[in-house]
Amino acid sequence: MSYVLQEDDVRILQLLQHDARFTVKEMADKLGKSATPVYDRVRRLEREGFIRGYVAILDKTKIERSLVAFTHVQLKEHSSDMLNAFKNESSRFPEVMECYHMTGEYDFILKITLKDMNEYNDFILTKLATLPNIRTVQSFFVLSEGKVETAYPLHWQAGKKK
Repeated sequence: MSYVLQEDDVRILQLLQHDARFTVKEMADKLGKSATPVYDRVRRLEREGFIRGYVAILDKTKIERSLVAFTHVQLKEHSSDMLNAFKNESSRFPEVMECYHMTGEYDFILKITLKDMNEYNDFILTKLATLPNIRTVQSFFVLSEGKVETAYPLHWQAGKKK
């Protein structure tokens, strides 16, 4: 049976998505609740898998990862084994920040971050191109960011299962 989100659960998730450093007391104050029930709700949200972890969002320019490429990959063969093999192998590269299996002309889109074009060239030649079953690779480079969001929009609806 799925856990049914309550209004306070949604409000906690909204707070944590915008700042995971909130203490239980700070969240309780914002919700007008005492700390113990808020603590219990946070733990339940973690157990139920709504909260998968807590992270710091880094400035990519300060860590020399300012070249961002969205790389489309088309495979030769499309069996379940071949699709899973590519997904697993490409996801092992630290340069690959995100890997999506897609519909359409290309099978995967990879979000790749690197220092510069030399690192990109090295990545393509010594890592990505060494994987079997690749037919086509096409990359698009980010010139500027219009919006980068990590928080999902959440709205509470009474009795709705998530």
